[in-house]
Amino acid sequence: MSKVNSAAKVEFQSFDTLFGENNNVDFKLDESEKVTEVELSELFTFKGHPFRVLDDAKIEETVDSIRKYGVLNPALVRPRAGGGYELLSGHRRKRGSELAGLTSMPVIIRDFSDDEAVIIMVDSNIQREELLFSEKAFAYKMKSDAMKHQGSKGEKNTADKIAENTGESGRTIQRYIRLTYLINELLELVDQKKLTFGAGVDLSYLKEEEQVWILEISKQTRHILRLNKRNN
Repeated sequence: MSKVNSAAKVEFQSFDTLFGENNNVDFKLDESEKVTEVELSELFTFKGHPFRVLDDAKIEETVDSIRKYGVLNPALVRPRAGGGYELLSGHRRKRGSELAGLTSMPVIIRDFSDDEAVIIMVDSNIQREELLFSEKAFAYKMKSDAMKHQGSKGEKNTADKIAENTGESGRTIQRYIRLTYLINELLELVDQKKLTFGAGVDLSYLKEEEQVWILEISKQTRHILRLNKRNN
């Protein structure tokens, strides 16, 4: 696959079917490519990676599978400026390999630009189940910025392109991106569903100091409600 063709696919189709964390779909390699076994110590998390890798029940399933069958799908990586390789897909597989006691895993090495790499990284993870609002928000923001660097014009047009492979509307994509303007404490409340998605979007238009004020008022209100409930 040429670099030009790769870039085109990055923009207009989901990479989940090729490099997704949760599937076992095979894909063709270029004649010049091969699957390479790389030490886990040489694999580094993608810079700004917005998706959390938790030691939860799902990772245990991955660990069990790796112990029985090994890593069935190679991760996708690119050479890293400081040495080693940067993971574009395969963060969960790497963690699963670590927990399974392995010291290496299979990867495919491709040389992508920064913008191409961001788009691939987002597309290969965005279809995962039970993503937090913050994970989607920063993933869509990263992809939007990368697509603009590649020449996509306008917020709405870019959001509509992103939406093509997500099952969501361009407007919803824009609303997710707005969440990245929230202060961390308010964004955590959205993730915890203590603050609705819509309310989070509305608050994102406030200045940072105004958001801090809203947060403090919210804390005081919750404290008063707890005291009232205790006294009653």
